Amino acid sequence: MYAIIDDSGQQFKVSPQDIIRVDTRELGEGATQLTFDRVLLIGDAEDAGKGRIGTPLVDGAKVIADIQDAEYLGEKLDIQKFRRRKGYRRRKGHRQHYIEVKIASIQV
Repeated sequence: MYAIIDDSGQQFKVSPQDIIRVDTRELGEGATQLTFDRVLLIGDAEDAGKGRIGTPLVDGAKVIADIQDAEYLGEKLDIQKFRRRKGYRRRKGHRQHYIEVKIASIQV
């Protein structure tokens, strides 16, 4: 079984036991799970006719995920601006903050 979820404008195809990175957010004190309730599609790999497509969301479906790492930094990105023959150069770096989660279950 798999699901396509929407989180912060990004879509993820997830199955149980998958590990994904989502954008950081405010977590409650001692939070160990995240619930994704914006489920766009639920499918079954064995039986293609068993899936459900949402309009735009599947009613009552949610994905439960366990938090693995609450403060995860992504790879470093270099941003460079340059204008030729003007002596104008700017260089800046950025590292995005993520939460690493492991999908526990898909509930319909």
